[in-house]
Amino acid sequence: MIIKPKVRGFICTTAHPDGCKALVKSQIDYVKAQPHAANCPKKVLVIGASMGYGLASRISAAYSGGAATIGVIFDKPASGSRTATSGWYNTAAFEAFAAADGLYAKTINGDAYSREIKEKVIDLIRRDLGKVDCLIYSLAAPRRTAADGTLYTSVLKTVGKPYTNKTINLKDNTINDITVEPATEEEIAATVKVMGGEDWKEWIDALKAADVIEDNAVTAAYSYIGPDITHPMYADGSIGKAKDHLFETAKVISAEGSVNAYISVNKALVTQSSAAIPIVPLYISILYKVMKEKGTHEGCIEQMCRMWNEKLFAAAPVTDEQGRIRMDDLEMQPDVQSAVHTLWSEISTECLTDCADLDGYHEDFYRLFGFGVDGVDYAADTDAAVSIPSISSDE
Repeated sequence: MIIKPKVRGFICTTAHPDGCKALVKSQIDYVKAQPHAANCPKKVLVIGASMGYGLASRISAAYSGGAATIGVIFDKPASGSRTATSGWYNTAAFEAFAAADGLYAKTINGDAYSREIKEKVIDLIRRDLGKVDCLIYSLAAPRRTAADGTLYTSVLKTVGKPYTNKTINLKDNTINDITVEPATEEEIAATVKVMGGEDWKEWIDALKAADVIEDNAVTAAYSYIGPDITHPMYADGSIGKAKDHLFETAKVISAEGSVNAYISVNKALVTQSSAAIPIVPLYISILYKVMKEKGTHEGCIEQMCRMWNEKLFAAAPVTDEQGRIRMDDLEMQPDVQSAVHTLWSEISTECLTDCADLDGYHEDFYRLFGFGVDGVDYAADTDAAVSIPSISSDE
């Protein structure tokens, strides 16, 4: 079949296996070429391993320290005229490259919130690895079904009062004002349930109870703070409440002993999640322009490789005064933020291309799904049915 991008809302409903494979290869090549820390973990579990920061973490673990990796994903294979998800293709490519390089890599596909998937992972660790010495928690999901069957849905809203600011309509590239309404207490609580630290803690507790995680293991979860422009609907909004809970969970995990927990505050990048947040895509497109001009722009793999080798697994973890790893350090440089604020005040539909890297934003969006990759023949007849070696055909 000829696979072309089909965009609906904030996602692309198709993905290209060859494009995804080429992007995974480029990330692996990048990590191979970087200096590596001496004390990287050797048996790593990545929850949310198929895209973005999670995939980059898995690649960094495997190719910085030669780690055996188990990934948990929630993706769909191709079916009929429907392509697989990009996460499926990414994982298939990663496993193939890892096998060629003599690295252990297996994947569990299913709902990471569920007890069933936790038990499957525990069984796999016990059978193949014995114990893991690192857990990366990079789960980004809009909803969660709890053990009692209750469905919780997260919301992208403010807390307390509405917030109005500029945003971009990515369908027609126009700048408009948008008002983000406040969340109810029930919506905030549900967002914390989905995006807070409860499930992260459940993973750690389950691994400890099954004795499949090493003493003094390291675990890290990912967060974002951002600039004051986005604070009302992110850091101070419903998502921010969930991220606060995530940070407090790290303290609880560490205080209980045997596992050292960290929060990595990462840079704003184009992801499936960020594309859906009002105001943020416009901020990202301006940020891209500023950081690319300064030569400090990083994508997911540059961020995670640097975190792995220079921050988390340096001789001692490099953190701020609150114990957080700051991978947003380049984004939050005063000169960068000053330039962003200036362009934010000037930007309009008429001067959009002068004030923002919209082409870079769209390029990153399509590359999430394997499109727009150099060297890939998108006019060629392509087999969408790609298997993941470690996942049985009936999953």
